[in-house]
Amino acid sequence: MSESLISRARIELLTPRLANQIAAGEVVERPASVIKELLENSLDSGAKRIDVDVEQAGVKLLRVRDDGSGISSDDLPLALARHATSKIRDLEDLERVMSLGFRGEALASISSVARLTLTSRTRDADQAWQVETEGRDMSPRVQPAAHPVGTSVEVRDLFFNTPARRKFLKAEKTEFDHLQEVIKRLALARFDVAFHLRHNGKSILSLHEAKDDAARARRVAAVCGSGFLEQALPIEVERNGLHLWGWVGLPTFSRSQADLQYFYVNGRAVRDKLVAHAVRQAYRDVLFNGRHPTFVLFFEVDPSVVDVNVHPTKHEVRFRDGRMVHDFLYGTLHRALGDVRPEDQLAAPAAVAGIVRPSGIEAGEFGPQGEMRLAANLTLEPTQSQPNLSAPGSGAGSGYQYQYTPRPQPGLPAAEAQGVYREFFAPLPEATAAAMPDGQGDIPPLGYALAQLKGIYILSENALGLVLVDMHAAHERIMYERLKVAMASEGLSGQPLLVPESIAVSQREADCAEEHAGWFQRLGFELQRLGPESLAIRQIPALLKQAEANRLVHDVLADLMEYGTSDRIQAHLNELLGTMACHGAIRANRRLALPEMNALLRDMENTERSGQCNHGRPTWTQLGLDDLDKLFLRGR
Repeated sequence: MSESLISRARIELLTPRLANQIAAGEVVERPASVIKELLENSLDSGAKRIDVDVEQAGVKLLRVRDDGSGISSDDLPLALARHATSKIRDLEDLERVMSLGFRGEALASISSVARLTLTSRTRDADQAWQVETEGRDMSPRVQPAAHPVGTSVEVRDLFFNTPARRKFLKAEKTEFDHLQEVIKRLALARFDVAFHLRHNGKSILSLHEAKDDAARARRVAAVCGSGFLEQALPIEVERNGLHLWGWVGLPTFSRSQADLQYFYVNGRAVRDKLVAHAVRQAYRDVLFNGRHPTFVLFFEVDPSVVDVNVHPTKHEVRFRDGRMVHDFLYGTLHRALGDVRPEDQLAAPAAVAGIVRPSGIEAGEFGPQGEMRLAANLTLEPTQSQPNLSAPGSGAGSGYQYQYTPRPQPGLPAAEAQGVYREFFAPLPEATAAAMPDGQGDIPPLGYALAQLKGIYILSENALGLVLVDMHAAHERIMYERLKVAMASEGLSGQPLLVPESIAVSQREADCAEEHAGWFQRLGFELQRLGPESLAIRQIPALLKQAEANRLVHDVLADLMEYGTSDRIQAHLNELLGTMACHGAIRANRRLALPEMNALLRDMENTERSGQCNHGRPTWTQLGLDDLDKLFLRGR
């Protein structure tokens, strides 16, 4: 019956009010959606200060005032019309969008479901003008008003004419949390703008303009918490027209939810699955199962190679060369996390205030927790800093056979102790040495071994206090990294199947397999196309002979079509290498001599990702003198 009714119904133009309310269903979901649109307009107008007043989480009142360029009196009625905007003129503008808003639907949609008042004054105007409209009467009313240069938008009684929509709103606290999160997300994108938020007459946020790196760090701490900044690694890399900078949390500062992840493309906050996949890959073997990384990252690229007009809320983007962007993000973050050493984690958090972030050609490396060295061209080839596989004692279970110098007695002066160990230990980077007490700059980050506890932990003394090391977890990571280097240098050998295994695939998957045949070959696979929708697996990597080749190939092809790349084969190989490293690592209850303990500490200081085992658990922790004093109530 419904089909017959539809077929007999006449086609008519929707009324402006109904069209706007339909558009509002896409744009205005809750008060947080309104504040996002209004703040984006303020930022696009060149505002340097934005004040937000909210009552009842924005349902009763939302007022945004800025000091931007303002709107002329003749343009005020047009500002509330659909598809009216000052931000784009033609198709070329749409292909290089730099403004946050550009569709010209926000104010029209908001005014269709609320009572809206817009007051504005331009710099060359003698007075301000005001326009009012509300949902049941779409004709705007313009009149003179008093207002400084800039714009104020007041939205009252949200969803007053659509009670069904209003019933879907959550509790006031929940709605305000969403609204506050929108403001924080935009505040991180624009350090050059001051943001002030009041809720029910109470000041909630007061973020002043951040003109230098120290001020930017303070804003990040205010939005994300000081704990994030103390456990974050600043990075900046520019290559092939791609520029990435910001902060990535150390693996030990992970969260149970993905609620501290901010990613911006040309200043626009996005949630992109390609970006999420690249970040997840970078953290793959340093994050504990079920945990989520933390980051505040800014990605800058030529606007012509990114399409921001793919979603009504503009939360998603599409890159012209997604594969290149994915590999750049993954390579940058993977190398940054791999370069973290114990001395970086021990550097004083106060060093954050001294970040110097170069720009242009000089952009490349900066860091608050020790000097991070990020190469301009990121490769996955082994570097000189990786362990020497031919070093004595590198074999599984063979222990450490380094030359041992007797440890100085605790009573020896620091200078004499350094003299005894100078041949054994390399000096610390300047950033870490500066954080150490006077005369102790040459003491290694993880210090000197004192004893072994219950055959599980190593107790070590460094310049900051006591270090506790899980010896099995630490050795497991060392062995794992050495196995990865060995496999990378020797390559993967394939094992031909006695009976080739045929698999049914779609034509797109078969085409993808043919296109990436060389890539599969390098990883030890040999695939042959038997027909339009069938493949034969003739060879698999020798290390993966126990794996389900059929499923693995299907999953890899799905990744290749979605992201242009896949890490599933590498993930399976790494899982196998991790198992081998676990079996080859020092077992619990094995007694180690002092030279073996010290050798393990030195290996940790020179091994990538040594702060976590293969499963993402920490391998060591620092107890400073302040921590120890608190345990014994000293100084109280």
